[in-house]
Amino acid sequence: MGTELARSNVVHQVAETSGKVGLSVVHPASKQELLRLAVVLRNAGRLFCRGNPELEDVFKGSIDRFSEIAWTLRDAHRVLDVGAGHGLLLAFLTEIGHECHALDVADQPKAHPDTYNKGVVFHSCNVEADPIPYPDDTFDAVVCCQVLEHFTHSHLPAMKEIRRVLRPGGIVEVDVPNAASFRNRSRMLRGKHITYDYEEHYLYAQPILYKGMSFFPRRHNREFTREDLNILLRAAGFRDIDVRFLKSRRFREGMERIKVIGTAIKDLVPSLRKSLIAFAYK
Repeated sequence: MGTELARSNVVHQVAETSGKVGLSVVHPASKQELLRLAVVLRNAGRLFCRGNPELEDVFKGSIDRFSEIAWTLRDAHRVLDVGAGHGLLLAFLTEIGHECHALDVADQPKAHPDTYNKGVVFHSCNVEADPIPYPDDTFDAVVCCQVLEHFTHSHLPAMKEIRRVLRPGGIVEVDVPNAASFRNRSRMLRGKHITYDYEEHYLYAQPILYKGMSFFPRRHNREFTREDLNILLRAAGFRDIDVRFLKSRRFREGMERIKVIGTAIKDLVPSLRKSLIAFAYK
């Protein structure tokens, strides 16, 4: 009862601010308020069509991270998502008042019409080889979520392009798998590899050819350490770099909540957490 009342209060506050289920561009909500609002929006079918098993799982696994990103980008009006994928983050950011743009190598609006059908501007773009199709200083923020580990070539040209399209003082968010995570260490100790199935994704993998270059995007080509991410952002010219170990907070409901205890135990040592998240400024 208390939880439903809190959710109702968040929606009421938001409705007073903007006249719809959404926030003003510079929104005052805390991360926890944003998380509660995300649940309300999901339940109302505003983020995606309920019953889609892929997006239901993405929501549970990612909405805590998305709420942290949304809170950090609370002053950013125009946002670009590089490697936007399923578009769930953009659906959420659009609902809370941001102007959202997306890049991906695949036709994601066709694959995920319900998340992109919110005025998100989409461009097909391989950021490993193509310039980002926007002028200098266009965006207040750029996000790049769980993308860089799929790059076949150097990450630096793409990060320099991201910096180029950010306005002075704009913020970039990057999150990637932590190569030194407990999960990876445990797998290696058990004689398993940390990456994808060897036969399917490496031994017999066929490259995608584009602009005379070969790409292997359907696998992890390199996971990151905290220092790797610092090095990349510094080399691309960013300042005030903050790289953190991201807690593995999955949204759980009902009896699933008991599993939170195991996740919390695994997250006790920050350097063993599953992912890294970084924020930096132009």
